[in-house]
Amino acid sequence: MFHTQKKMSSPQVVIIGGGVAGLSCAKHLHDSGVSSLILECSEAVGGRIRTDVVDGFSLDRGFQILLTAYPEARELLDFESLQLKNYEPGALIRYRGELHQFVDPIRRPRKLFSTLKSPVASFGDKLRLARLKINSCRGAIEDLYTRPETSTLERLKSEGFSSGFIDRFFKPFLGGVFLEPELATSTRKFDLVFRMFSSGDAAIPSGGMEAIPRQLASGLPNEAIRVNAEVKRIDPETNTIEMKDGEQITASRVVMACPERVVSQLLDLETEPLEPHGVTCFYFGSEKSPVEQPMLILNGEGTGPINNMCVPSLVDPKCAPAGKSLISISCLGAINDDCEDSLRNEVVCQARDWFGKTVDQWQHLKTYSIPYALPSANPAHFNRKELDSTRRGNILLCGDYLETASLEGALRSGRMTAERLVTSLRPA
Repeated sequence: MFHTQKKMSSPQVVIIGGGVAGLSCAKHLHDSGVSSLILECSEAVGGRIRTDVVDGFSLDRGFQILLTAYPEARELLDFESLQLKNYEPGALIRYRGELHQFVDPIRRPRKLFSTLKSPVASFGDKLRLARLKINSCRGAIEDLYTRPETSTLERLKSEGFSSGFIDRFFKPFLGGVFLEPELATSTRKFDLVFRMFSSGDAAIPSGGMEAIPRQLASGLPNEAIRVNAEVKRIDPETNTIEMKDGEQITASRVVMACPERVVSQLLDLETEPLEPHGVTCFYFGSEKSPVEQPMLILNGEGTGPINNMCVPSLVDPKCAPAGKSLISISCLGAINDDCEDSLRNEVVCQARDWFGKTVDQWQHLKTYSIPYALPSANPAHFNRKELDSTRRGNILLCGDYLETASLEGALRSGRMTAERLVTSLRPA
């Protein structure tokens, strides 16, 4: 599927990169009557959102979710066709040697009493969390992109949250979303993500997250996507793209829908991209799930390599063979291959401390060490002046690193880039 190498005759726009941002841009262009050609260097579209099948288990390349309240996703994706399966709102937090349920009582009123009793947070922190959830849903979403920026940690402190609650809940929860434990991520992303968690569901498509880019690609002509198509260099003066195999392609406009480091390489920019955030994800198969609730499990104790874990098969039974459970464990930061065995042993040891000797029966399925899992989203997280200079010509940038470093950011960047292109290509 989508592996055709049939050449499109004279596309108006060439899009380098078949991730979600590039697919979003191509879909909006197609809907506006503008032809485009996606050049994807790997064997399939999807970018960082890919799913592999190992021994009958569907493994996303790193733990990922779709927040159903994302405006761009609701506009562009067909949720019904994706057959979304939802996690329960809340988390199981490991604290003082036990797992404690910490559920959103606004969305699950029956859990109000158990949440109020939870030792994870003081009564004051629980009230502040409820106030933050209510306030996060006020106002227009577009306003979130224009608010003054600071770090997420500074915002949480200014809201009055205790350092203990920040360590026990926000750091493992948001650290797993941002893939950085210091919560240095911009409040613009925090405001968006927290609002989305508060007003919608955390879901996965049946069969894995790759269903999202596949759906986007299915709305394009087959000849609009070329895979295994590696770009060697770009001439910004003539909009000529030289492929690794020697082919040359020219278009009226070129969209760089690839990671910032690739943009810098292909355009010979002097700017040094900030270090992205990495993650290491371990997948295990088991005869039985270690928990019964389809919820995220957070390490609120602050020790050991595990940041968060979950059992995706409790949410979507199709991601595991019948009678089996799929377990996903995430550790922040990427590792070298020679460290994989050591870290996996530490993870298994910590999981055994949490769930007992049954962990010894888990089958290790695969380890994903992903150095570029998310671009940095710190306040003023890249040199906009240097990168924006490319927009003055016929080369445009597109990607979640220009927005909120998220699936929503990728979809939004694709749409906004397409809108600029349609305007510039429209006859006077």
